[in-house]
Amino acid sequence: MKTRIIISAFISMITFPMTAQVTTPLPPREGTGLGLSVSADVVNQYIWRGQDLGNVSLQPTLGVEYKGLSLTAWGSVGLSEPDDTKEFDLTLGYTIGGFNVGITDYWFNVGGDPDARYFKYDAHATNHVFEANVGYDFGPVSVQWYTNFAGNDGLNKDGKRAYSSYFEVNVPFKLCTVDWTATAGAVPYATDFYGTTGFAVTNLSLRATKDIKVTDSFSIPIFGQVVGNPCSQKAYLVFGLTLQP
Repeated sequence: MKTRIIISAFISMITFPMTAQVTTPLPPREGTGLGLSVSADVVNQYIWRGQDLGNVSLQPTLGVEYKGLSLTAWGSVGLSEPDDTKEFDLTLGYTIGGFNVGITDYWFNVGGDPDARYFKYDAHATNHVFEANVGYDFGPVSVQWYTNFAGNDGLNKDGKRAYSSYFEVNVPFKLCTVDWTATAGAVPYATDFYGTTGFAVTNLSLRATKDIKVTDSFSIPIFGQVVGNPCSQKAYLVFGLTLQP
């Protein structure tokens, strides 16, 4: 009941853009080494890699991890419009030390398309996008590279599969008891998946996260973020909260 009240009050108050995806890990089950994660973000605008993908949204996460190998389910459902973006992603990843690698199956139902069936995998008529990623966390800075290798990818200038790619650099730091992350992301070559005609910086952002204490045993992580997309010449002010066990 308390969680319902919090969600309802938040949705009724927010009137400006935001985005996020936060996963809160739970301690490994004793004697198994198995870790679980569950959380849900409430956002009033879904911004992804500098792209506007929807309005007010609920974004749940459910994951399991064992000795560096993880399987995560992440979703987004628009709450402001009947035909707002719906998304369901599955990511299989592996992390060892600072190195990580993974494969993600994205599924989008954009604009309420009635033909956007989940189990439709036709080569040229699917709403799935398959992406591989590789990255390294050096501590003071982390880098990630992502490339679409199958599914509903974008096209390049010649009308062929673009193998759309994106890379970003993240710099985390702490200031005034708040956790911050500065991000710079770019698309290396032309693809209509990201709306670029060549190399383009598509994501410059600064995000702040802080836990707001409600009671001695209950707190709510909130986040604010300024996002700019120099390529599309658009900017967003982002705000949200995370619900977790």
